[in-house]
Amino acid sequence: MNDISEEKLVQLREKILSMAREAELKDDPLAWFEELYNASCGNNTMIPWSDGEPHPFLVDWAKSNASVGRALVVGCGLGEDASYLAKIGWNVTAFDISPTAVEWSSRIHQGIDIDWRAEDLLHLPDTWIGAWDLVVEIHILQAIPEEIRQMAAPKLAPLLAPGGNLICIGRYNSSNQEAEGPPWPLSKPFIQSIGRGLNPVLFDVRNRKQDEPGVKRYIATWQRNN
Repeated sequence: MNDISEEKLVQLREKILSMAREAELKDDPLAWFEELYNASCGNNTMIPWSDGEPHPFLVDWAKSNASVGRALVVGCGLGEDASYLAKIGWNVTAFDISPTAVEWSSRIHQGIDIDWRAEDLLHLPDTWIGAWDLVVEIHILQAIPEEIRQMAAPKLAPLLAPGGNLICIGRYNSSNQEAEGPPWPLSKPFIQSIGRGLNPVLFDVRNRKQDEPGVKRYIATWQRNN
């Protein structure tokens, strides 16, 4: 989380909730991502999920998995995870539905060899199917409404090449009660369904010291058979 006051953070969350509701009313429920990045005018403190660092769960995974290859970062935001993977040897493509986020990321991480793309998870290029040794989804499925999430989640597993790994990280819903989002913490049954057809490798629920009390996060990983 960015280093901003609690008051500013509350105001920012309220703004995002308002943007998301308005986008749904306009029957374009993902439009608020581009709206937020564009309205931020290059000020990363306006992007609450960006703190300039790769997600620590991803870093932990990478440290215990030395292989490299072709990696796809889903909903890359400001590119911290993509940049980290590229620096440790992965051949990275990173995409976001927001063209502003993609352009912003390419400037932040200028000089790092990453293929930045503006793409929609629901309509990815056919050539991406079965093409990736690693697919990383962090905090994306939890940020989109359920009806779209149900369509988006099955798009991930087919992207893997034989032997490839899928990593999903997000907020965990331990109560099975629907939260007002975004974000919408995800239940274990839904998380498990993301990797349908793959071999489950890891499911772990953890706390981060900077999180608010009661917030739990999961990491789930799967592998496609060779």
